Amino acid sequence: MTGARRRTGQLGEDAAAERLAAEGWQIVARNWRTRSGEIDIIARDGEWLVFVEVRARRAKAGGDPAAGRPEESVTAKKQLQLARMAEEYLFAMRWDGLWRADVVAIELDARDAVARYARYEDAVSG
Repeated sequence: MTGARRRTGQLGEDAAAERLAAEGWQIVARNWRTRSGEIDIIARDGEWLVFVEVRARRAKAGGDPAAGRPEESVTAKKQLQLARMAEEYLFAMRWDGLWRADVVAIELDARDAVARYARYEDAVSG
């Protein structure tokens, strides 16, 4: 991954965590590593434990990002990976309550400001 892509991803994750916290969510963990990969954000939304996959891209001037909307990059393969990572976390932490996996899509403008924010609740099925 290039430095620019890594920076975009980090800015997106930071913006998502800030927005979720502002909405009253409790951030439990960030960048939690499993054997299958990394969960961007784990948070509590009331009684729900939520695994959040953040997708960030640079907005193209005057429209959609050149590579498409960030949420379009969450393929069926990625959804399966997210479900597996969530299961690993649930087992490791012995969580037996409600849980779901959301996707947050963020588009950043040329000044690194959030140009678009979208959250898709319960967007991943195992």
